[in-house]
Amino acid sequence: MSIEKVARLAGVSTATVSRVLNGYAGVRPATRERVLAAIAASQYQPNLLARQLRTAQSRMLLVLVSSIINPFCSRVVRGIEAEAEAHGYHILLCNSDSQPQRESAYLALLSGKIVDGVITMDAITNLPGLRQMIGDSPWVQCAEGDPDAEASSVTIDNQQAAHEAVAHLAQQRRRRIAMINGDPRYLYAQQREVGYRAALKVHHLSWSGVEYASDVECEAGYAAMARLLDRADPPDAIFAVSDVLAVGAIHCIRQRRLRVPQDIAVLGFDGLPWSAMLSPPLSTLEQPMQQLGVRSVQLLLQRIRDPRAPHIHEQLSCRLVARASSQLVPD
Repeated sequence: MSIEKVARLAGVSTATVSRVLNGYAGVRPATRERVLAAIAASQYQPNLLARQLRTAQSRMLLVLVSSIINPFCSRVVRGIEAEAEAHGYHILLCNSDSQPQRESAYLALLSGKIVDGVITMDAITNLPGLRQMIGDSPWVQCAEGDPDAEASSVTIDNQQAAHEAVAHLAQQRRRRIAMINGDPRYLYAQQREVGYRAALKVHHLSWSGVEYASDVECEAGYAAMARLLDRADPPDAIFAVSDVLAVGAIHCIRQRRLRVPQDIAVLGFDGLPWSAMLSPPLSTLEQPMQQLGVRSVQLLLQRIRDPRAPHIHEQLSCRLVARASSQLVPD
């Protein structure tokens, strides 16, 4: 079916159908829904190659993630995809494993005009190399952003979030608060550790212990917890930088015949939906994962439409969700 037939079926002009297909503003919601219904009913497929040749745009966005199996990343990507589709774009999702060779191969799609811009969720240590490969192409850093880089970014206040985590555990009269951190190449890991250590000083806690997980899977959280429990003076509370690492830590604690939270309180990070269904329910710092993805797309589209638009660095807020894993008497 042609675009003209879609227009007749929806009772609108071909220009209106084109605006809906291209995600442009200025179309009333009811009209947009009517056009989309006509497209679905007619199974209309636009000629993407012809549109790319005509507009010099592919309406494809490259999304580079370090590990798609990380549930935090997958939740953010859902926000990216939903917002991109709302503006008439599709995404090309690539798993880089933080390997420069793979990143270089994927970013070659920019120079080939196969994608119009890129959203990265890669380690801060990789950003200089990324900047060189990306050049002047539209780029947004998501969840991992360097304010000094020539690219917009959407992140959270990691230091403040870590400070809130330690403050909560200190309020529960925990005095040996350990941290299970992620890969220190990532800025979030660096910032959360800074916040953790600063909060210990504020609460006059001299005991500290940081173990770095080899990745963000349960097994890595288990191994990091085992190393902490092997200390002569083991912790009585754990701040883990992801809910997945916290689950591994809890499993290790129980295998040592210790109790959560009676013997060791545990607090995670991310606010994954299943964290409330654990036993005991997991306390966590809830990140706005969907919104991180949504704002990344919005900032990227600004740069695509106006390459001279200023770089914007946004910090979204987290929320402490206190549950039974960190407090003897839940609120």
